[in-house]
Amino acid sequence: MKRKHLLMGAALALAAWLALFADKTPNSGVAEPVVRANSASSRAAARPVRPPPAIVANGFASTAVIALEPRQRLIGGAHQGTGNVLFGSQNWEPPPAPVKAVKPPPAPPPSAPPLPFTYLGKQIEDGVWQVFLARGEQTFIVREQSIVEGLYRVDAIKPSQLSLTYLPLKQAQTLTIGSTE
Repeated sequence: MKRKHLLMGAALALAAWLALFADKTPNSGVAEPVVRANSASSRAAARPVRPPPAIVANGFASTAVIALEPRQRLIGGAHQGTGNVLFGSQNWEPPPAPVKAVKPPPAPPPSAPPLPFTYLGKQIEDGVWQVFLARGEQTFIVREQSIVEGLYRVDAIKPSQLSLTYLPLKQAQTLTIGSTE
């Protein structure tokens, strides 16, 4: 065994002997504060320490107990909003950003509905084109400047396109009618 092992064993034996055979009588005296001599520079800053007044009752001296102050008087109303909950919760997330009033986008301008006609065919007669259109079970034979159902006016007929104007909104539309063949 090494020397440090012997020293540790001796310290352990001493601690065991003190734990078993030392004086175990309680100290019933009250420790009073001690006024110590301070240096000249700290004396000016330090306040004199006075022990609390002693009260003698039933032959025993005891220290006076100062009355407790209510929390509201000591710290004001700082904790009134918590609902007096002992272990209240706290939300550490930042508040949500204020929602700005978003204007809805303006309504799109009205537009003509899609053409309701189906192209059936065309023919040229005396140098003037005629186009055959169908809507449902109705068939229309149109020429330039003719008006169909009071809603559409035929503006031009060219071999590959038929140009129409939707009269309520005055918007031009085209319908593909194929080549000159």
